[in-house]
Amino acid sequence: MKKLLLLFLLILNIGAYSQTYSDDVAQLIFDNCASCHNPDGIAPFSLMNYSEVSAQAVGIYDAIAQDRMPPWPPNDDYKPLSHSRALEAAEKTTILDWLGNGYPEGDPANTPAPPVFNTDAILGQGDLELQIPTYTSKATSYDDYVCFSLPSNLVQGRTIRAMEVIPGNAPIVHHALVYIDETATYATDTTGGDCAGPTTAKLVGGYTPGASPLVFPNGPNLKLGMEIPANSNIVLAMHYPSGSNGMKDSTKVIFHFYDEPTTGVREISADPILQNWSFTLPPEQVTSVSASYSNIPYDVSLLSIFPHMHLLGDHIKSYGLDPSNDTIRLIDVPHWDFEWQDFYLFKNMVQIPANSTLHADGAFNNTAANDHNPNNPAITVNPGLNTTDEMFLVYFHYLLYQPGDENYDIEEMTSLSLQELVSTEDLSNISIYPNPTTDIINIEIEGEQLANNVSASIYDLNGRLVEQLVNGKKFSGTTTLKWNGAESNSSVYVVSIVLNGRHYSQRIVKQ
Repeated sequence: MKKLLLLFLLILNIGAYSQTYSDDVAQLIFDNCASCHNPDGIAPFSLMNYSEVSAQAVGIYDAIAQDRMPPWPPNDDYKPLSHSRALEAAEKTTILDWLGNGYPEGDPANTPAPPVFNTDAILGQGDLELQIPTYTSKATSYDDYVCFSLPSNLVQGRTIRAMEVIPGNAPIVHHALVYIDETATYATDTTGGDCAGPTTAKLVGGYTPGASPLVFPNGPNLKLGMEIPANSNIVLAMHYPSGSNGMKDSTKVIFHFYDEPTTGVREISADPILQNWSFTLPPEQVTSVSASYSNIPYDVSLLSIFPHMHLLGDHIKSYGLDPSNDTIRLIDVPHWDFEWQDFYLFKNMVQIPANSTLHADGAFNNTAANDHNPNNPAITVNPGLNTTDEMFLVYFHYLLYQPGDENYDIEEMTSLSLQELVSTEDLSNISIYPNPTTDIINIEIEGEQLANNVSASIYDLNGRLVEQLVNGKKFSGTTTLKWNGAESNSSVYVVSIVLNGRHYSQRIVKQ
């Protein structure tokens, strides 16, 4: 009996220690952490190999156990949102068990290839590209917030179907917000280091580390977009983190427009529908704040939501109440983090019936216990534009409701849109086979098309470069490029080809 018990315990012990970096953990780190934690990323250290990961084992354990990393502030149990960065329960358990059991490496030969991160435009050449002048960060012990106003020089209005922000110096660009200033009156502000962006301009979207380009749903039955009126300015509100003083950046934004003429595009609006500018935050107090909006005469569809507070924010929740007083859940951020904000896409558009009310409830922690409090000792803080002031806003991307809006799978549409729906051009001389595949994909490019440079890359559905097959190479005659996806985990990828200045892209499915 004792021998059987000993054998049982031995089996349990082997199971508990079965995870290794090479076989179980490396791919999870690559998929969920490496987009920021790479040598050129925004994170303070890289996690691209076993040596780097094991050196940070204690910190990684704490960050994952406390759900601080990967950064995903929304509570998915309240309202699931598209493209969540949160770890699945099984993924979290695998990493924590591996760390708790001494983080063995395993056989290095089994370690998957590390990802390659693209620093160029994922969506290819756009219709309008604007770049801020080279700027030298002034962020010493405090972050630097500056705004650049750039003329669009558009002589006629155009409708955005996609937008991509490309940081000029990724390690120092914490985030960037992009606005349309239809009046062309907002001025560049790089002097005070506290420019949070214009409050009267139209917010389009932005950039955060690891985020995908903004691609509006664009398919046979649903086309959404935002108009840039003629002669508008584009404002980029930039955030450079403390410690980046003296480093230079020249971030750019690329817009992709619908072809002219394109019919049936539904206009999206983006506004801070919920806002409160009348609160006061006494020192050493946690103060509750709320906002509501009831002037909703028509049914509307919500595409995304973007809650916004500053450094004293503690938590925020937004929801609707329909005319029957039933709750429509929108977002819950139980632990506010000023450094991680985004437009969060709903999985399906949310219908808000006419005569509903929208609400936001939150709190600000203006005490010494708040590590982000910029004032020591704490002082009375009021609403304002500066980062050391406070804001209580909830932005929405929204549009007039049409029957069936709530049935569109926004998560799938915006994933597939990255290459399929933005930079696709039909080139009959390109064949991709077999598709679906279990391992090797052949990309055959025929004859005369090869006179000029050819570039071909494989991307995942988050827009991350998986492998660059060829870059600016000249061929003669028909040639076949090959990609081996046998060791790739995802089931869907996008092959992107640039040939003679024309873009071609197609989904490939790995079975």
